[in-house]
Amino acid sequence: MAFVLRGVAVASAVAVLAAFAASAASGRSLKTYSTKWTPPLRTALFDPFTFNGPQYATGFQMARRAGAGYVRIAVSWSEVAPARPASASQATDPAWPGYDWRWPDAKVEAAEAAGLTPYLQLGSAPSWAANAKGTPKPAFLGQFAKALALHYDGAHGAAPVHVFQVWNEPNLSLDLSPPKPVVYRAMVNAAAAAIHSVDPANLVVAGGLDPFGNKAKTWHAVAPLAFMRSLLCVSPGNPKAKRARLRRPHATCRARVHFDVWAHHPYTFNGPFGHASRPDDVSLGDLPKMRTLLRAAVKLHRVLSPHPVQFWVTEFSWDTRPPRRHAAPVRLAARWTAEALYQMWRSGVTLVTWFGLEDRGGRSPYQSGLFFHARSLAHARAKPVLTAFRFPFVAYLGTRTVTVWGRDATSDKRLVTVQLRHGSHGRWRTVARIRSNRLGIFRARLRLTATKRDWLRARAAGSGTSLAFSLTRPSAKLRYGPWGN
Repeated sequence: MAFVLRGVAVASAVAVLAAFAASAASGRSLKTYSTKWTPPLRTALFDPFTFNGPQYATGFQMARRAGAGYVRIAVSWSEVAPARPASASQATDPAWPGYDWRWPDAKVEAAEAAGLTPYLQLGSAPSWAANAKGTPKPAFLGQFAKALALHYDGAHGAAPVHVFQVWNEPNLSLDLSPPKPVVYRAMVNAAAAAIHSVDPANLVVAGGLDPFGNKAKTWHAVAPLAFMRSLLCVSPGNPKAKRARLRRPHATCRARVHFDVWAHHPYTFNGPFGHASRPDDVSLGDLPKMRTLLRAAVKLHRVLSPHPVQFWVTEFSWDTRPPRRHAAPVRLAARWTAEALYQMWRSGVTLVTWFGLEDRGGRSPYQSGLFFHARSLAHARAKPVLTAFRFPFVAYLGTRTVTVWGRDATSDKRLVTVQLRHGSHGRWRTVARIRSNRLGIFRARLRLTATKRDWLRARAAGSGTSLAFSLTRPSAKLRYGPWGN
């Protein structure tokens, strides 16, 4: 699988296809429609527990069967390099005996064997390479990033890797202290220079921000849009204008940041289309604001990349009930999963990483897996969320129309059959056939007589059948947090 999503720009989705003109109920033959080019929607999984445990190889195989094409693997710098190299030449040499690559090598090889494309997230600086609060020194980070990229360049014995993420949630003091944009900018630039020097085609992922600003007693987080504006040296325009535009900051801010992908973690308390309560926080419904800021920074040459800059989500999920008492009911979470993927796709996101393959079980705060917890991972029972993640499908009722969107599980060209059922127990009948594009995306507006009591689903070869999707929208007042609170 190619690691560069070619032809991708952070842009709005194409216009809705022409209306579907015939239905089975009229007795006329069904007409097949094709979906034009759209931005892709790749999916990935991140599970620091399962993928770091003894059943990680099984976990990667299950992730691939769940429709994921990518996997996020966290690389602990402190574990790979517990001792300080004596010189810069040693630090940039992947063959230096002080480096221990056994753990990441095993995970990368298992991911590749399962048909997944790994991307590596750098983190956890060793004490010798950081200040008293654990913040890595950019020069040392750049040296390690070069050794990492060389080790995985395909010429040093390890399976090749070409995507590298610089840190996790750097706007959160628990991950980067202090969480200052100027500190993170230096880190990203040092890592990107090293990684691109090994191979200009490598992708450097920046961001991966926590969605909420916070000032707790023991930790704090900078609101993501405020962090991003400072990092990219872009100031907000006039908030009173009908169309607020972003402008250049004062002449004193001339910094530029080198990366190829901007990432975010858009957790939400208000469902898949909900907005954060504070203006600089970014939940699912606020992703267009972040995309606008990213595009402005690219246009102002604050972001430098040899590639079209992409927009990714490198962590997202909902806990479910069961097993978590106050989480979203599992059927609602499944619907929200399909809708979240749709919302992220139409916000310009081209890769979505789900947090959790399997629930942790017990009283763990991590119950957002695609599978319920089991003693043996291979025998874990799938949640409905798994089907929604693998074969997302949504349908929305309009005036004598129903708009449908989805992505077949193969992410390839397929003939997708859309079926409708009146009520909860009626018979399914075919109402449309749509050819997905080469990325597996299908979208159409069907001229169809339907009511809120109706359900729709999609079927495709190689994908099976999607979950049935009700045309009755859940109440906008439903409020379930991503971690069941």
